[in-house]
Amino acid sequence: MNASDTDRETNDQINDQQADSPQADSRPQADSRPQADSQPGHQSQYSYGPGDEPLYRPLHGRMIAGVAAAIAQYLGVDVNVVRIVLAVLTFAGGAGFPIYVAGWLLIPEEGASQSIASQLIGSLQGRTN
Repeated sequence: MNASDTDRETNDQINDQQADSPQADSRPQADSRPQADSQPGHQSQYSYGPGDEPLYRPLHGRMIAGVAAAIAQYLGVDVNVVRIVLAVLTFAGGAGFPIYVAGWLLIPEEGASQSIASQLIGSLQGRTN
């Protein structure tokens, strides 16, 4: 047995051990089974995780326009955390108010197919044609 045969045999043993190891395939396994969605009024055959579900302003659980509730639901965090962040941004540098207004204009309301800004653009385009 020469050196190249020994190296080949060692590599084969290492490959066999890696194949038997539970960590051999470290890629996450996606669950491809369709699941019912828990959102009322939204029918989907797949379940969503934080950041995967569609962004919309809910009709319930909101204080003003539902922007903080929408962001919190989308990110999977408590709505009060988002409200506090927006308040701090408003008082610290004034960025919270424009962010809130942009969210109100760009995030569609629950059950709506378009946002307020999209509806406005569509109506303006309809006037010119």
